[in-house]
Amino acid sequence: MSSDPWGRVDETGTVYVRTAEGEKVVGSWQAGTPEEALAYFERKYEGLVVEIGLLEKRVKTTDLSAKDATVAIEHIRQQVDEHHAVGDLAALTARLDKLVETVESRREERKVQKARQTDEARAAKESLVKEAEELAQSEQWRSAGERLRALVDTWKGLPRLDRKSDDELWHRFSHARSAFSKRRKAHFAALDAQREEARKAKERLVAEAESLSNSTDWGGTAARYRELMTEWKAAGRAQREHEDDLWNRFRGAQDVFFAARGEVFAERDAEQTENLKLKEELAVEAEKLVPVTDLKAARAAFRSVNERWEAIGHVPRDARPKVEGRMQAVERALQESEESEWRRTNPEARARAAGLTGQLQDAVDKLQKQIDTARAAGNDTKADKLARELEGRQALLDQALKGLEEFGG
Repeated sequence: MSSDPWGRVDETGTVYVRTAEGEKVVGSWQAGTPEEALAYFERKYEGLVVEIGLLEKRVKTTDLSAKDATVAIEHIRQQVDEHHAVGDLAALTARLDKLVETVESRREERKVQKARQTDEARAAKESLVKEAEELAQSEQWRSAGERLRALVDTWKGLPRLDRKSDDELWHRFSHARSAFSKRRKAHFAALDAQREEARKAKERLVAEAESLSNSTDWGGTAARYRELMTEWKAAGRAQREHEDDLWNRFRGAQDVFFAARGEVFAERDAEQTENLKLKEELAVEAEKLVPVTDLKAARAAFRSVNERWEAIGHVPRDARPKVEGRMQAVERALQESEESEWRRTNPEARARAAGLTGQLQDAVDKLQKQIDTARAAGNDTKADKLARELEGRQALLDQALKGLEEFGG
């Protein structure tokens, strides 16, 4: 018979293990010595120790599920309960019980964690749905579309909720995306229609612009091109593949016209500059007629200058007022000379001036005689009074005589 602190082998080869409840039969050993029998069942015990140690490590350091851990624990517990090993089986049972507690604790932690993750996932998905519903009303088609696509990727990375909640939120999310896509499609369909109308309108404008490119009605055609440009801007943009080509044709037609007009205007400017030079020479010639000494000759000379002036043609617009003003000043001087001559040679005016002068002369002579008579009679008071009256009449006579001189005497 052989034994150790945890087991023994009796005379029949039966192996026992000692437990708190007493000895339990482990098995029967007939192939060797009792020591070999104990050693064999002690190795089985060590195997259970190693197996429990590995399971403890897996529970603590890996994501082994509570279900799988429980199955593994029960499998080892069954071996311990069947007493097929020699050793401290109670210690193994205690370790398994503790491991069960650990697994349950981990199960609760994971349950809480899963609940928290679910709440976070729900909040995240509700936030995505809210943003998607806001974006569904946006008209920032490109940026909103890109953001919605990013939201889908974010959604795919979130954990699923319970089926009902997940389906409800996904339905709202999907509906928002569909609503945005529908509005965007309608917008671009309308935009395409507008661009097609713009293309047709601009085709008409291009056709007219090209028909006007060879016009020589410089003012009217330039004005019409300005109107066409206003209409072009109001027409809106055509499709990108047509817009540039239409614009190049439109601008090209205008360029042809304005280049031709520019050449004509350049020639005209050169001609008008030469005209200005000739008119300035005539203005100098006319200005030599002032002051007027011989009205008849001056008038004839001015008429000759004016005839040559009229034959010259246009001068630059900005120079016109000055050079024409010089000729007008000479013409006014001639008119003033004519008016003065007319006044001097007018018979009726001269007769009136002569009659007035004669009347004043008679009045002056009469007053002088009265003064002489009063002085001779010694009446100085009357003489002085008559003398003052004489001064007034003499002044009027002097003026009348001066006016009469203007008529030649």
